[in-house]
Amino acid sequence: MTGQRIHRSKIVAKRAGFNFEQALAELEALVENLETGQPGLEEALRQFERGVKLTRQCQKALDQAEQKVRTLTGEHPVDEVPRGDGTD
Repeated sequence: MTGQRIHRSKIVAKRAGFNFEQALAELEALVENLETGQPGLEEALRQFERGVKLTRQCQKALDQAEQKVRTLTGEHPVDEVPRGDGTD
């Protein structure tokens, strides 16, 4: 995938707000492009930085979704699960 195509998808994502599926697809495209070894050092660093940002955004979205599921199902987060040994 060309850098220009990646750039266009980034602009679309900014306009529409965060979209997990779109961010994941962009991240996959960045990885594919970096694995080819074609981008120069500066472009590779720029793409790597973008990939780190997308990874963090995706992880945050997954954490929020997990919390929502736990709230809806009445489950406690792992670190707050009652132990049943009288220490909670």
